[in-house]
Amino acid sequence: MRILLAGGGTAGHTSPLLATADALRRLEPGVEITCLGTPRGLENRVVPEAGYPLELIPPVPLPRRPSLDLLRVPGRLRGAVKEAQAVLDRVRPDVLVGYGGYVSVPAYIAARRAKVPVVVHEQNSLPGLANKVGARIARRVAVSFPDTPLPHAEYVGLPIRTMISRLDRAALRPEARAFFGLDPERPTLVVTGGSQGARNVNTAIAGAARALGEAGVQVLHVVGPKNDVVPQDGVLRGSQARTSGELPPYITVGFVDRMDLALAAADLMVCRAGASSVTEAAAVGLPAIFVPLPIGNGEQPRNAQPVVDAGGAIMVTDAEFTSAWVTANVPPLVTDAGRLAAMGAAASARIPRDADEKLARIVLETAGAGAAR
Repeated sequence: MRILLAGGGTAGHTSPLLATADALRRLEPGVEITCLGTPRGLENRVVPEAGYPLELIPPVPLPRRPSLDLLRVPGRLRGAVKEAQAVLDRVRPDVLVGYGGYVSVPAYIAARRAKVPVVVHEQNSLPGLANKVGARIARRVAVSFPDTPLPHAEYVGLPIRTMISRLDRAALRPEARAFFGLDPERPTLVVTGGSQGARNVNTAIAGAARALGEAGVQVLHVVGPKNDVVPQDGVLRGSQARTSGELPPYITVGFVDRMDLALAAADLMVCRAGASSVTEAAAVGLPAIFVPLPIGNGEQPRNAQPVVDAGGAIMVTDAEFTSAWVTANVPPLVTDAGRLAAMGAAASARIPRDADEKLARIVLETAGAGAAR
């Protein structure tokens, strides 16, 4: 059985793609998996590192506003579809699985012409254009969040890595806190502001550093490689740094490769509300404060809403999330073990951990049905 997985650009597409690929290999060890991406995306690094072959086609970005560039889209799309058809001819897949993004529309069109069955997986609660197109021709449509507006959508959740989905936070906590240089006993806030779009989150947390420290709260702050945020009480910059004096540790890092350890170290997380952030925190029972990105098509608040409604998280707008808000609201929450336990239980009950295997079974069923025709 041969399967072609199309998705790339960002971790939002590549992470569920790779989680599905791993689940397919667990369920069907003899399956042949090929990934399809574009030359400019994250997939060029993470797919080969994961041990999967990668084919590339030209990206077809769609301008959001009328422009001269919009006139070039039909020609670019024809060229990308032709390249996708060549990949289908080489790989001869029994099914194409699309995750959205620039690579998926040409792949969907080529698959339809080649009569290759299509499965679509949508990461966000509001689908992008590519998967709106793909859902019209797909045999099966899987979604990460309930009430996602796609025809015939099946709610399976977002596929996540087994290092996250099988995480025992309590068991791993001592190792995790030692790994980051944190105190093993103090209430711990983990902040993931690892992008330019999270600058306001970074600034608000940094401005509240002394208030957090005086409340006995230690912080692991993932500021992102392009940010240079220094808490106002004098943290020394570097790959790792901690506050001076007697205050608890405030540690800044540019990025984290071991997200399982960051989740295990935390009592409370502050992050944006991308599909992966919402799913990973909730699935492992980690209470969160979600600060949706204030741009885009509004998918981030919708991603977070089911967990918030269940009582597993708090949602704060980007404009409201200031140092004053953090000072007033975070210390009493992160030091309230009873409330955190209730929030964690509510979050983990809302988000499935086995979406990778659910989606993999849908893919295998579709491939089998297509091969039998």
